[in-house]
Amino acid sequence: MTAPLPDTALELRSLVTSQGALELSLQDVAVPTPGADEVLVRVEAAPINPSDLGLLVAGADMTTAKVAGTPERPVVTAPLGAGALKGLSARVDESLPVGNEGAGTVVAAGSSPAAQALLGRTVGVAGGAMYSQYRVVSAASCLVLPEGTSARDGASSFVNPMTALGMVETMRREGHSALVHTAAASNLGQMLVKLCAKDGVPLVNVVRKAEQEDLLRGLGATHVCNTSSPSFATDLVEALKATSATLAFDATGGGTLASDILNAMEEAINATAAEYSRYGSAVHKQVYVYGGLDTGPTVLTRNFGMAWGLGGWLLTPFLQTAGAATIGRLRARVGEELTTTFASTYTREVSLAGMLAPEAFTAYVKRATGEKFLVTPHSTP
Repeated sequence: MTAPLPDTALELRSLVTSQGALELSLQDVAVPTPGADEVLVRVEAAPINPSDLGLLVAGADMTTAKVAGTPERPVVTAPLGAGALKGLSARVDESLPVGNEGAGTVVAAGSSPAAQALLGRTVGVAGGAMYSQYRVVSAASCLVLPEGTSARDGASSFVNPMTALGMVETMRREGHSALVHTAAASNLGQMLVKLCAKDGVPLVNVVRKAEQEDLLRGLGATHVCNTSSPSFATDLVEALKATSATLAFDATGGGTLASDILNAMEEAINATAAEYSRYGSAVHKQVYVYGGLDTGPTVLTRNFGMAWGLGGWLLTPFLQTAGAATIGRLRARVGEELTTTFASTYTREVSLAGMLAPEAFTAYVKRATGEKFLVTPHSTP
């Protein structure tokens, strides 16, 4: 017999006030009733991804955050930088739910056959507002997890897996044959190593620490270049010669790394050029910035000829242009390889209230490579 559902449940909210402050709190919200084509998911696990932090903390200085309230209902406040409200005007004084993705059990379903078929199943969901105890979503948006797969296994079944697949799909669509990826020791980077190995795609991984280099080589990565090594520039060129990679995805954003990659690509191409051209090689080289680990300016030293591009790449715009058939194919693959190619690891689990503890938020806002938090909304602080 299905246990009765509560009338209200907890949801984490992020508020930017007109006084220039961030406020994070837990709110009681009504547990919704699903419509005909919807299901109600008891959210059991949700990751904290870098893509969640913009909405969650809105760029506030969390090193000066203050915590009030009780351990069960903490309230975190932190100041926003000067001029920050100009870029946040659309959300000022509006309490917003947070959390891009998660997984849990379908505990109620609408009347449609598609919704009823999910009742009792464990599903992955990318519906927003996932730092909640219950979430109503459309039945069509759910990824049904394989039998025996836990919500913990399926919590990160959308953002990182679909990003990795989207990067490879973009490579193929744009006529490239190999990839470069920075901040490559992240959970996403580890997935990309396994995906490219499985699909026979040459991959150059860029990291910044020796232990990250060891981690990726342990996963089978062939080309790993460490930016802290004195031989980084040479190592990168040699890896690009070996792979012929002309497409890079850069999670760093600021600094000179995008420029370093474009210059190394040009050097690798010119190593086998039949003749000199004062305009550089005619081979197009592309770097997509998809993250902002370095919030400073992107600095280009243009020694890479005239056939190049630098742009932004995000999963949502990619999916908007990919088409339903492609999205369905990619999501099906995620389900098939959820505990292998697309498995995620977590360094810490926290409750909703635990997300608002100083030792937690000071850690996850750093976006440290290799560190990943999992939120378990029904656990206690």
